[in-house]
Amino acid sequence: MSQIIQTMFSQGQLLFAGCFFIAFVVAMIFAYRKDAALHRLFYKGNYKILIGFGIFIGLLFLIKIFFKR
Repeated sequence: MSQIIQTMFSQGQLLFAGCFFIAFVVAMIFAYRKDAALHRLFYKGNYKILIGFGIFIGLLFLIKIFFKR
């Protein structure tokens, strides 16, 4: 696998990708910290919606298994 990556990308491209990834992650951390107070204010209770979607998908999966037999 390493041999494929080495022949597919030059060393400069891999270095650029690594630097870009690090800069992107740092920028996302700063942006999230800046907006954290707004998230707590406007997105209160979103975990309930996430749990509801999880239950819904689980029910669809169970229905599929039940009717397949």
